Amino acid sequence: MTTNPAAVYTDAPRILSEIAWVAEAAMGRPADDDREFRLRKAALLDRIALEETATYAPEVAAKAVATADEAARRFVAYDVARTGHSQRALDVATADDCRDYVREQYRAWSLARLR
Repeated sequence: MTTNPAAVYTDAPRILSEIAWVAEAAMGRPADDDREFRLRKAALLDRIALEETATYAPEVAAKAVATADEAARRFVAYDVARTGHSQRALDVATADDCRDYVREQYRAWSLARLR
Protein backbone atom coordinates (compact mmCIF):
# COMPACT_ATOMS: atom_id res chain seq x y z
CA MET A 1 0.00 0.00 0.00
CA THR A 2 1.02 3.65 0.02
CA THR A 3 -1.31 5.87 -1.83
CA ASN A 4 -0.09 9.32 -2.82
CA PRO A 5 -2.36 11.77 -0.96
CA ALA A 6 -1.79 14.54 -3.51
CA ALA A 7 -3.08 12.31 -6.30
CA VAL A 8 -6.04 11.05 -4.28
CA TYR A 9 -7.24 14.44 -3.08
CA THR A 10 -6.53 16.48 -6.25
CA ASP A 11 -10.20 16.75 -7.22
CA ALA A 12 -11.58 16.65 -3.68
CA PRO A 13 -13.80 19.53 -2.57
CA ARG A 14 -12.08 22.35 -0.72
CA ILE A 15 -11.52 21.56 2.95
CA LEU A 16 -14.00 24.22 4.11
CA SER A 17 -16.67 22.87 1.77
CA GLU A 18 -16.07 19.35 3.04
CA ILE A 19 -16.24 20.52 6.67
CA ALA A 20 -19.65 22.01 5.88
CA TRP A 21 -20.79 18.78 4.19
CA VAL A 22 -19.64 16.61 7.11
CA ALA A 23 -21.29 18.91 9.67
CA GLU A 24 -24.56 18.99 7.75
CA ALA A 25 -24.52 15.23 7.16
CA ALA A 26 -23.79 14.59 10.84
CA MET A 27 -26.93 16.45 11.87
CA GLY A 28 -29.25 14.42 9.66
CA ARG A 29 -27.44 11.12 9.81
CA PRO A 30 -29.44 7.97 10.59
CA ALA A 31 -28.44 5.91 13.62
CA ASP A 32 -27.14 3.01 11.51
CA ASP A 33 -24.53 5.29 9.97
CA ASP A 34 -23.47 5.64 6.41
CA ARG A 35 -20.21 4.52 4.82
CA GLU A 36 -19.96 7.64 2.63
CA PHE A 37 -20.22 9.87 5.70
CA ARG A 38 -17.56 7.91 7.58
CA LEU A 39 -15.26 7.83 4.56
CA ARG A 40 -15.58 11.53 3.78
CA LYS A 41 -15.06 12.44 7.44
CA ALA A 42 -11.93 10.26 7.71
CA ALA A 43 -10.59 11.65 4.41
CA LEU A 44 -11.30 15.21 5.54
CA LEU A 45 -9.41 14.68 8.80
CA ASP A 46 -6.57 13.05 6.84
CA ARG A 47 -6.35 16.09 4.56
CA ILE A 48 -6.33 18.47 7.53
CA ALA A 49 -3.55 16.44 9.18
CA LEU A 50 -1.52 16.44 5.97
CA GLU A 51 -1.89 20.20 5.66
CA GLU A 52 -1.00 20.77 9.32
CA THR A 53 2.05 18.50 9.00
CA ALA A 54 3.25 20.37 5.92
CA THR A 55 2.70 23.76 7.53
CA TYR A 56 3.62 23.45 11.21
CA ALA A 57 6.17 21.84 13.49
CA PRO A 58 5.42 18.23 14.45
CA GLU A 59 4.34 19.12 17.98
CA VAL A 60 1.83 21.64 16.61
CA ALA A 61 0.44 19.19 14.04
CA ALA A 62 0.33 16.27 16.49
CA LYS A 63 -3.31 16.73 17.53
CA ALA A 64 -4.52 16.85 13.91
CA VAL A 65 -2.47 13.73 13.12
CA ALA A 66 -3.83 11.86 16.15
CA THR A 67 -7.39 12.84 15.20
CA ALA A 68 -6.87 11.64 11.61
CA ASP A 69 -5.33 8.40 12.87
CA GLU A 70 -8.33 7.73 15.12
CA ALA A 71 -10.85 8.52 12.38
CA ALA A 72 -9.00 6.19 10.01
CA ARG A 73 -8.96 3.40 12.61
CA ARG A 74 -12.70 3.83 13.14
CA PHE A 75 -13.36 3.73 9.40
CA VAL A 76 -11.30 0.54 9.06
CA ALA A 77 -13.19 -1.00 12.00
CA TYR A 78 -16.47 -0.04 10.32
CA ASP A 79 -15.42 -1.66 7.05
CA VAL A 80 -14.14 -4.77 8.86
CA ALA A 81 -17.50 -5.14 10.63
CA ARG A 82 -19.44 -4.44 7.45
CA THR A 83 -17.50 -6.74 5.12
CA GLY A 84 -16.47 -9.48 7.53
CA HIS A 85 -12.83 -9.16 6.47
CA SER A 86 -10.23 -9.04 9.19
CA GLN A 87 -7.82 -6.12 9.47
CA ARG A 88 -5.09 -8.56 8.45
CA ALA A 89 -7.05 -9.36 5.28
CA LEU A 90 -7.29 -5.63 4.61
CA ASP A 91 -3.51 -5.44 5.28
CA VAL A 92 -3.81 -2.65 7.83
CA ALA A 93 -1.99 -2.71 11.12
CA THR A 94 -0.60 0.73 11.87
CA ALA A 95 -2.17 4.18 11.91
CA ASP A 96 -0.36 4.92 8.63
CA ASP A 97 -1.87 1.76 7.12
CA CYS A 98 -5.32 2.87 8.23
CA ARG A 99 -4.89 6.33 6.75
CA ASP A 100 -3.60 4.81 3.53
CA TYR A 101 -6.67 2.53 3.46
CA VAL A 102 -8.87 5.63 3.80
CA ARG A 103 -7.06 7.21 0.85
CA GLU A 104 -7.50 4.08 -1.28
CA GLN A 105 -11.19 3.90 -0.44
CA TYR A 106 -11.67 7.63 -1.05
CA ARG A 107 -10.00 7.30 -4.44
CA ALA A 108 -12.25 4.37 -5.37
CA TRP A 109 -15.33 6.26 -4.14
CA SER A 110 -14.32 9.40 -6.07
CA LEU A 111 -13.76 7.48 -9.29
CA ALA A 112 -17.08 5.65 -8.91
CA ARG A 113 -18.89 8.99 -8.57
CA LEU A 114 -17.48 10.13 -11.92
CA ARG A 115 -18.98 7.19 -13.79
